[in-house]
Amino acid sequence: MPTEIERKFLVTGDRWRSLGEGKPYWQGYLTATPERSVRVRIAGDEGFLTIKGKTVGAARLEYEYAIPVDHAREMLQTLCIQPLIQKIRYRVEWEGLLWEIDEFAGENQGLTIAEVELANADQAIIFPDWIGEEVTHDSRYYNSNLAQRPFSQWGSGER
Repeated sequence: MPTEIERKFLVTGDRWRSLGEGKPYWQGYLTATPERSVRVRIAGDEGFLTIKGKTVGAARLEYEYAIPVDHAREMLQTLCIQPLIQKIRYRVEWEGLLWEIDEFAGENQGLTIAEVELANADQAIIFPDWIGEEVTHDSRYYNSNLAQRPFSQWGSGER
């Protein structure tokens, strides 16, 4: 079964910006519970449907399928929980790992998160200097939760 092992971190500074090009993402959720989420995404000019299972530690089951972009656009507009997630995703290679840096817009403006997928949960990581606090186990930072309770709604004590 396809398993995603991923760690998430807040991003500090902007030195990462010169290391990769950004691509616009729009995504929404057909369902989002702790047990499972079903996501629709447009990445650039491609559409995807993704089903994810419950997160256990830093791992969860993940199934992703390409779908026609016009289907994805219609589902985002008519079926998904609002507001939609808007972000620019940058892909940065660092010390043998691929980091995906999401700079959020819209209701989540001001939030920037870096994710790194690993082969196993104990894999050693050499951290770039722009990586801040780890938020892997803080469910507020899951995209599915950001769609339901955006960063703009958090109080200053929650950030």
